[in-house]
Amino acid sequence: MKIYNLFPLLAGPFDQWDPHLDRAAQMGFDWVFVNPIQQLGRSGSLYSIADYFAINPALVSADSELEPDAQVQAMAEHAGERDLSLMIDLVINHCAEDSPLVREHPEWFVRQHGRIQHPFCIEDNGNKVVWRDLAQFDHQRALQQADDPDGLLAYFVKIVEHLITLGFRGFRCDAAYQLPAELWQRLITAVRDNHPETVFVAETLGCTPEQTRTTAEAGFDAIFNSAKWWDLHGNWLLEQYELTRQIAPSIGFPESHDTRRMYEEFDSNVDALRQRYLFTALFASGVMIPIGFEYGFRKRLDVVETTPDDWEEPHVDLTGFIRQVNAIKDEVPLLDSEGRIERLDHPDPAILVLRKHATNGPGQALLVINKDPWVRQRFYVEDLRHLLQSPGPIRDLSPDWPMDELPAPFEFWLGPGMARVLVSSDA
Repeated sequence: MKIYNLFPLLAGPFDQWDPHLDRAAQMGFDWVFVNPIQQLGRSGSLYSIADYFAINPALVSADSELEPDAQVQAMAEHAGERDLSLMIDLVINHCAEDSPLVREHPEWFVRQHGRIQHPFCIEDNGNKVVWRDLAQFDHQRALQQADDPDGLLAYFVKIVEHLITLGFRGFRCDAAYQLPAELWQRLITAVRDNHPETVFVAETLGCTPEQTRTTAEAGFDAIFNSAKWWDLHGNWLLEQYELTRQIAPSIGFPESHDTRRMYEEFDSNVDALRQRYLFTALFASGVMIPIGFEYGFRKRLDVVETTPDDWEEPHVDLTGFIRQVNAIKDEVPLLDSEGRIERLDHPDPAILVLRKHATNGPGQALLVINKDPWVRQRFYVEDLRHLLQSPGPIRDLSPDWPMDELPAPFEFWLGPGMARVLVSSDA
């Protein structure tokens, strides 16, 4: 999946989404991921949902004759006309603390000392962060009453089926690892009984590799990987990837709605954006960017405060480069799938050399990346065939300065953050 994250608070009402859908399609994306669009609780956070079957008024056009649900369906039709499939957040770890569900179904929630329990996390520094605007669903109880047609699990299934009627065929399952794997198995099975093509992607960031593996085994079509946080030096990302790649494909991203903007983080260095997009796109099966990455936006997306007024004038334009990289994924099945990845030794520590193997067959691809987005580096090797173990011709699919002939010895000055993408003829 090549996913464009259309952040609804920045995009505004549904009838204003067409230019963003056009741009996503032109860049070669085939999925559009939308953060929650439902009615919110009093905190105003996109992830604090009060009513799963009502639409956030901020996204509804007052000038439209269509009802809110019909406005969503019209947007979904426009996406389909551009060959874009829609994915939306599925937030069932919790709901808004002031949701009517808390009053109508008090038995659906975890309680501590008689009070509704709020979800929390433990930060790296040991601090406990509690989200007091949220109420924690009791997933164990949902499993105990899994056959109850009026129970919590049945309610989760109804949420998914309602969103399918609105035009969504994929679901990013928020905080997936915090829910029991058995619950996901039952929910996914129940939905696919009636909608077999529905796609489920697990949000597993922040959990251990073992938790990721357990979650992935619950029947998800894909998970998200941690390529965004890799410094291109250590081995931890490659080790994590190896643990899960045979269970579920993974999706990488250079930034997300939860992170700082890369253009701001790297002091307006466009070469850093190009480097990280190419790496995350070609590392694993899937890739995702949030709206504005292609234009070097600086302002961080906020699940409460962001509005359409936060749209920035483009600082750069990476749409053409992103389209090139996405086309490489489309052209080479090896780069659009999971496969064993190994780091190759190279005398220059500023150059990363990765060899990716096809899952089935002898195909290989070589990614040679200048780790430094500020300074160019000389890449030299006596014979590329020693790195790319293939007897046939080698194709240079690099987005920058591809070469028709690859001499031996091979020398190339990599610009800041630049990469070479070399593929065996059988890849």
